[in-house]
Amino acid sequence: MQIYLDYSATTPTRPEAIAAMHEVLERQWGNPSSLHAWGGRAATALEMARMQVAGLIQAPSSDSIVFTSGGTEADNLAIMGIARWFAQPQHLIISRVEHSAIAQPVKVLEEWGWQVTRLPVNRQGRVSPVDLEAALQPNTVLVSIIYGQSEVGTLQPIERLSEITRDRGVLFHTDAVQVAGRLPLDVSRLSVDLLSLSSHKIYGPQGAGALYVRPGVELYPLVGGGGQERGLRSGTEATAAIAGFGIAAELAAMELQLEASRLRELRDGLFEQLSEVEGLSPTGDRLHRLPHHVSFCLKDTRHITGKTLVRQMNLAGIGISAGSACHSGKLSPSPILTAMGYSSREAIGGIRLTLGRQTERADVDWTAIVLKQILRRLRSPLVASESAYEERNPVSAVRSIDFS
Repeated sequence: MQIYLDYSATTPTRPEAIAAMHEVLERQWGNPSSLHAWGGRAATALEMARMQVAGLIQAPSSDSIVFTSGGTEADNLAIMGIARWFAQPQHLIISRVEHSAIAQPVKVLEEWGWQVTRLPVNRQGRVSPVDLEAALQPNTVLVSIIYGQSEVGTLQPIERLSEITRDRGVLFHTDAVQVAGRLPLDVSRLSVDLLSLSSHKIYGPQGAGALYVRPGVELYPLVGGGGQERGLRSGTEATAAIAGFGIAAELAAMELQLEASRLRELRDGLFEQLSEVEGLSPTGDRLHRLPHHVSFCLKDTRHITGKTLVRQMNLAGIGISAGSACHSGKLSPSPILTAMGYSSREAIGGIRLTLGRQTERADVDWTAIVLKQILRRLRSPLVASESAYEERNPVSAVRSIDFS
């Protein structure tokens, strides 16, 4: 029995998106910038996808959508595209629980002399609007706060935060990669200037993403060349991947209400089955939370870490994640959990189980049974010493598990 519960890392490409990609590769394969019929067919596919992605976030105009290679590039374009307009370093604000696609370019700007304020979060990972208001300075040019935190599932009060920056004339960006297709998005209601999206988080192909740019906001392009994407992202567009992205976005918008409700029910059921398990402590905000997201922290991490559980669950045919997927290859404290007030020892014990379109109630029930048994097994004295050895020698960690 194989159960995939890592939908926040990536989602399987849905058949409709694959069919759209095949159509482009077989019949609309021209260069969208070319003026002849072949280019025109490709351009039509490209602009259809732009309208479909705009529809997902209720953008007033499809011209506000800039296609990128994914959410990471969209985040970088938002941060660096604003920063590079300024000849002198200015001030920007992020939170302490940002994805690395935000944290890393901001760190580069800091090395270039920019002043950076990293807003604290509470134990649930939420930013306080009061803290944002207090952090704003006369030279603040941009605030970037992640909408849905990928590691602990917490949703930020984006409407309130963007209202504060709008009143002060400061640009606001949000990384909505985890929220898109799972909760309604309306860029006008959110009042954001920039918003990042990723295809492979909504059952589209990997290698495509988008940045919403509010009309009137000017970005400095990071890639020079032929002037594609209104000059903001030069290079021939990956039309097939973008077409798949467009279909995935359209279908996500159509299915969103029912799917979000179904996922919340499964999410809450899994939380209920695991919340009373000895040694597991729920992380993130239970009320303000992504509908598909379940996360815990191991209370006893002397010999059991998040990575230990990921490996053992994988041997049982269940795919989960140890915190953020971008950090799952490192045995180091999660910067997200430490920012939320967890100790370094606790912060290596985070696990994440994220649900999706293929997840059924039987999958959730079986996962709870397996995880409970693995925890009981790992706490036995003999296995405890073996687990400690495995963390130092992960290649030798493969062995059978008895689920009888």
